[in-house]
Amino acid sequence: MRYLVALMACGLLCRAQDDVTFHAGVSLVHVDAEVTSADGRLLTGFTKADFRLLDEGKPETIANFSADEQPLDLILLFDVSGSMRAVVGEVAASAHEGLQELRKGDRVCVMVFNSRSWALAPFTEDLDAVARTLENDLMRQRFGGGTLIQAAVDAAAERLRAEKRSERRRAVLIVTDNMGMRTMREETVVRDYWEADAILSGLIISNPKFQTMNTIATIMGPQRLLMQAGMKGIAEKTGGDAIKSDDPGRAFQQMMHRIRSRYSLYYPMPTDKPGKPHTIRVELIGEAAKTNPKAVIHARKGYLMPGK
Repeated sequence: MRYLVALMACGLLCRAQDDVTFHAGVSLVHVDAEVTSADGRLLTGFTKADFRLLDEGKPETIANFSADEQPLDLILLFDVSGSMRAVVGEVAASAHEGLQELRKGDRVCVMVFNSRSWALAPFTEDLDAVARTLENDLMRQRFGGGTLIQAAVDAAAERLRAEKRSERRRAVLIVTDNMGMRTMREETVVRDYWEADAILSGLIISNPKFQTMNTIATIMGPQRLLMQAGMKGIAEKTGGDAIKSDDPGRAFQQMMHRIRSRYSLYYPMPTDKPGKPHTIRVELIGEAAKTNPKAVIHARKGYLMPGK
């Protein structure tokens, strides 16, 4: 399973950055976490001692910990359905500012979707090339068609699963109005993200005109509600988050900063039956919890035991 890390395969985890030492070959579970205030502001400055991690409700030893140190593999996933041209244009215009939040060694892949999904540019460390893709190739796409969000975010997870496993953190940032149609079970998509050891985060841009049209269509056909599906539930279960904004350019830079500022926690994988689901919960403890009593921790909700 891709969310499990063997110390012998990951040099980063062998650094003397904590008190616990594991022998080569010990499997670890990786949890990518973000801490925000109750109103959604990013909270930073935490250390390993500020966190408690529970697997199936049982406290686990945090074997390794890092704060925004690991290189990042990021897929930028753009909604190019008919309602999104102006929004995507604003994000493309702010590409350089947003990409400045990344660091040397980070890699970015650009994908787009409407009724189907496809890649515009493969993973690259050349962030100037990524900016050109956003400013030029992205805006040359034919905007239109449906909004199959679930299928698109799942395709992004599969794209990450196809990459060779390394110590890199993995994330998908989707830019959308979040007015999609249901195409698959949410649980299936979440498990694919768990397998890929990736988070899904979202930049949701409100579009009053199309929201009004969608409301009218729902009133005319109430069954439409049963078929609607966005990305927020998937993001929550994978440990990502989503923000709504009327300023796409500024919000894009903000989301890039949030994705780059996350914590990585690792703990020894417990023994259990292959394929059995395990729940994960991450909490603040001690002074950090007292200082931030209403803090919200965004982290994956679980994983499947490997071997099935």
